[in-house]
Amino acid sequence: MRTPLPRTGADWPQVRARMAEYASGDVRWREGKTAVYVFNAGPEIERVQKEAYALFQSENGLGPAAFPSLKRMEEEVVGFGLELLHAPAEASGAITAGGTDSITMALKAARDFARKARGLKGPLNIVIPRSAHPAFDKAAALMEIEVRRTPLRDFLADPAAMGDAADESTVMIVGSAPCFPYGLIDPIAALSELALARDLWLHVDACVGGYLAPFVRMNGEGIAPFDFELPGVRSMSADLHKYGYAAKGASTVLFRSADLQAFMVFDFKDWPGGRMATPTLAGTRPGGAIAAAWAVMNVLGVAGYREKQGQVTAARKRIQAGVEGLGFRVMGAPQLGLLAFTRDDVDSLGVWAKLRERGWFTSVTTEPRGLHLMLSPVHAEVAETYLADLAWALDAVRATATHAVEARYS
Repeated sequence: MRTPLPRTGADWPQVRARMAEYASGDVRWREGKTAVYVFNAGPEIERVQKEAYALFQSENGLGPAAFPSLKRMEEEVVGFGLELLHAPAEASGAITAGGTDSITMALKAARDFARKARGLKGPLNIVIPRSAHPAFDKAAALMEIEVRRTPLRDFLADPAAMGDAADESTVMIVGSAPCFPYGLIDPIAALSELALARDLWLHVDACVGGYLAPFVRMNGEGIAPFDFELPGVRSMSADLHKYGYAAKGASTVLFRSADLQAFMVFDFKDWPGGRMATPTLAGTRPGGAIAAAWAVMNVLGVAGYREKQGQVTAARKRIQAGVEGLGFRVMGAPQLGLLAFTRDDVDSLGVWAKLRERGWFTSVTTEPRGLHLMLSPVHAEVAETYLADLAWALDAVRATATHAVEARYS
């Protein structure tokens, strides 16, 4: 890994050319051939991201007194999220560096609440469904909290199983809206009832759906309640750099009340440098990420988001119908922009590998082995191309399997 720094600097055009050379092997996401990692809302929104980020790239969200502009933009962005997700008047939140950051800070708040407000001592645990994001495991590992993953029912969280796994040392239960592997919204209403009945902290991981589901609902889809509309929900995570179409990295962590959020804050002054208070895990907070999120949300507005999210669901419906027509089985009943699908008679990972030959970079599932798509507005334009390439890849894998069987018995 050791590399000597150049002794003399190069001209920027030379450096930029090398960067382009390095990127020559990257996935072609601007062509719509990537259905993971990147959320492509089109070149106009990409331009807004870049220009807004550049305007505040040197400013630091750590210093709200020095940069009140960032404080104001953060408060407005958080306010947008709280309004969309039916938060009460006393709700509060913050912008974080990403979904893992949001989840970590929500767990930190729940842990400190359990210790300081409930008086819990000794080993603590969280109860999460099998499909919950590994960010919960990462956060729990940092805080030495036991993770209890419970079995799914029809690819969804099972509230009864989660209730059985929870005990007096449980500091959080979790539902996803939607989960990443299957793109399905857990039965959050039932989890809310469990949380209220047992006085449990319910966190809804809406990193994927927080800025998608509200607009899908506005477009007429029957999305069941999953947010602060349900009284048992105490905190949520919702990523701005996913279906909020903000620049990376930006997410929001939201709380039912400012009193609950207070357990998240780190505040320290016993050192020679004076008081250090940070609302999230990071110290320095990139001003560009905050500014880009604010700019994109203002440029799109409700009408723009409804249009973009309508394109996402249209792409999902078209691709879902297409893969089912090719004999694949869709896992569950997706309503948003994610879907996972499989076949029992074909190695789905082999199909995935063949699709890579045509430039497609997507994800997979392992339980069961299947193909996974996280769609963006641009995929409405390339859905037919994907389905044609999927049919080609499927035929290629079948042919390979047939030849292998013939060779074995010849």
